Amino acid sequence: MADYRASGILLHITSLPCRYGIGDFGPAAYEFADFLVRADQKLWQSLPLVPVGHGYSPYSSPSTFAINPLLISPDLLLENGLLEDRDLDSLPLLPTSQVDFAEVISYKSRLLRAAHARFEAADPAEMRDAFSAFCARESGWLNDYALFMTIRARFDDVPWTEWPEELRDRDANALRNASAELADKVEQHRFWQFIASDQWARLRGYCNDRDIRVVGDIPIYVAHDSADVWAHPDLFQLDADGEPTVVAGVPPDYFSKTGQRWGNPIYRWDIMEERGYEWWTRRLQSVLQQVDVVRLDHFRGFEAYWEVPATEPTAIKGRWAKGPGPDLFETLRRRLGSMPIIAEDLGLITQEVVELMQRYGFPGMAVLQFAFDNDADDKFLPHNFHRNLVAYSGTHDNDTVHGWYRSDLSTQDEQQVAQARRFCRDYLNISTGNEPDLHWRFIRALAMSVADSVVFPLQDVLGLGTEARMNVPGEATGNWSWRFEPGALTEVVAETLRRITVNCGRG
Repeated sequence: MADYRASGILLHITSLPCRYGIGDFGPAAYEFADFLVRADQKLWQSLPLVPVGHGYSPYSSPSTFAINPLLISPDLLLENGLLEDRDLDSLPLLPTSQVDFAEVISYKSRLLRAAHARFEAADPAEMRDAFSAFCARESGWLNDYALFMTIRARFDDVPWTEWPEELRDRDANALRNASAELADKVEQHRFWQFIASDQWARLRGYCNDRDIRVVGDIPIYVAHDSADVWAHPDLFQLDADGEPTVVAGVPPDYFSKTGQRWGNPIYRWDIMEERGYEWWTRRLQSVLQQVDVVRLDHFRGFEAYWEVPATEPTAIKGRWAKGPGPDLFETLRRRLGSMPIIAEDLGLITQEVVELMQRYGFPGMAVLQFAFDNDADDKFLPHNFHRNLVAYSGTHDNDTVHGWYRSDLSTQDEQQVAQARRFCRDYLNISTGNEPDLHWRFIRALAMSVADSVVFPLQDVLGLGTEARMNVPGEATGNWSWRFEPGALTEVVAETLRRITVNCGRG
């Protein structure tokens, strides 16, 4: 990912503090970038910026190309005249440590509608021209997305497979009629994407100007109830009614004894290949216009993927099927040139997956939390790292370092738990009673390693417990809502992280 030693922080935009109940692209994001500068961090990694879907997950989105409108900053809308102070008079009392998605969606949707109405009334020439240029440039996905979101809202957000048949099956006359009848609502969605794209581009530019590289994230699969599948059903394994015949997941692993049945439809890789992987090319190109580096989630699925019959309630009765392998990446390299990709290679990894990563020089991932259930040969221990690697204390799917240490450490056997904790203390040179320092020991061990890039969730930099966990894989609700409190990014935290960074040659 980098040809120099660097470190950074994993923090999703929604976790930033602000008065609107959810982190956004506004002042707090710029303040966090300034914190990264003070702490001498060169990487800001985020989760997917896409609209949230089932369970408010950014990994189950109604669009792989769109940006979540909830990330639009009302403060920046005030600055450019699209909102006025009176629009914010009825700001509800919202929690500061969690995102109350239902309340946030209700409140911010009203603000976004007001911003669009003011744009339509004022019709500022310069912004109108920029909006028109954006719509033309992004028409390949934007029109389908805007129409999809509008129709879905009209039918109370039921899945597209439950829409009237002519809309479900994209009858040309039905789509024309819907576009004309719902034109105002469709235009709103286009406008919100324009504003979100502009605000994000300015924030990313601010980061880049301060030598901070932004790391994004692409889930390998897309949600079934999405504009992507509705607009391109022939690219997915669906039946005549648009329902998946097989779904994605992973077999039983560290996170789940029954595997993970994600439920996403699986690609028709044969059709993708026939069309020169055009859809995947546009997808990767789109995200690389938004970020500097992208993590490909579940990279293993490009070599071979776990396919589960849609009728199965768990992922146990699946099978391995062959993925596109180097054919896809040869096409992407030929069309896009440089591919600044991190391959998420956690879990069951075969030699074929390793060879695919090595062929294109993609760095893999190491998670220190996974290292202590084994012995000194474990590949996730820092002394076993290699340079072309991105190492983490944990990811968005892990507990925090302190939460992990206090939990069962992935096993229910008391003796194994005790042994893993003892190994962790010995390896990191922590005496019993000094565990409050555990997160800094994790960070220092990773920073001292040979890995070119190391990344720490902000929760670990702040030394927080399980209450700050972002996601529990397999749990459908209660995730993605954590936010850090205003004032948490103290000068003591910045200076401690800066000194570790500089002393380990990453400054």
